Amino acid sequence: MLAVKVSKKNGQKAREWLSRKGVLAKAKVMKEADHIFFPVKRRLKPPFESSFVHRKSQGFQRKPPNLKAAVKPYLNDEEISHLKTAYDVIGDVAILEIDKELIKKQKAIAKALLELHPSIKTVLKKGGVHEGEFRTQRMVWIGGKRTKEATCKENGVSLTLDVEKVYFSVRLATERKRISALVRPGERVLIMFSGCAPYPVVISKNTEAREIIGIEINPVAHAYGLINCKDNKADNVTLLLGDVRKVKARGTFDRIVMPLPKTGEEFLPLAIKYAHKGTVIHYYAFVKEEEIKAYGKKVEGMCKRCRVKRKVKCGQHAPRVFRVCYDIEVDR
Repeated sequence: MLAVKVSKKNGQKAREWLSRKGVLAKAKVMKEADHIFFPVKRRLKPPFESSFVHRKSQGFQRKPPNLKAAVKPYLNDEEISHLKTAYDVIGDVAILEIDKELIKKQKAIAKALLELHPSIKTVLKKGGVHEGEFRTQRMVWIGGKRTKEATCKENGVSLTLDVEKVYFSVRLATERKRISALVRPGERVLIMFSGCAPYPVVISKNTEAREIIGIEINPVAHAYGLINCKDNKADNVTLLLGDVRKVKARGTFDRIVMPLPKTGEEFLPLAIKYAHKGTVIHYYAFVKEEEIKAYGKKVEGMCKRCRVKRKVKCGQHAPRVFRVCYDIEVDR
């Protein structure tokens, strides 16, 4: 099998370059003394010291296609039947669920995941559900680098957070992009429950909004939000720490984002107070699929002076239950 031979010091750089060029073959790399051998589909000279060699294909184990295949050396068939193969990746941190039947094998599962995806450096398991005022979730380290801090990139920005102490959903990156695409030049935008500032930073970097205000009650999330605004040079963002019902933002806003689907109804009247005619409110809720249309009518009844312009599914929360964004326009 054709391979590119590089020194170990250039290993990560080589992997990233070859992957970017699309020439990496689907097989594990080989390590030998001070060198690494990357299996490749064709000759393509990297821009650093390297050489092409031919190695016996038996030496390159074929890379497993998924986690279920990757754990086969560590778990028997009965144990694999309990494996949950879905997981989230935030930066280089993977977060998965481990059934109680697999607690004794959790480190083996983490090892398999690290081998499957070299870009993942830390594996955590969920230690509970989202709970409490800050909607946080306990995490348990089970493999790789011992940390709960992650830095991820989305929509042209970089976001750093502690995944245990800060609520954050990487699955909402597409929704944050959708909202930012709706922002018109010169708008004043309010983000209620701004967390570590994903919405403020994405909107700041991808629009010509005049001013963005974020309000967050979790002091840890707020502190990370300040870091993220500084790191991304989001100079038109102001973050306020405190309860959104007690912290006062100045004036009214052209756009208001309410990314708190579980108890959003409690705060809709407050959002209306910050609105003027023509303000668009992005209101989120967890709704059963068959009730999405009816709930839209309920939203219009709750705010009385608005109409639902569109309804957007932003991901599945439970079987037949979706996170839905109701884009509301205030008409008087």
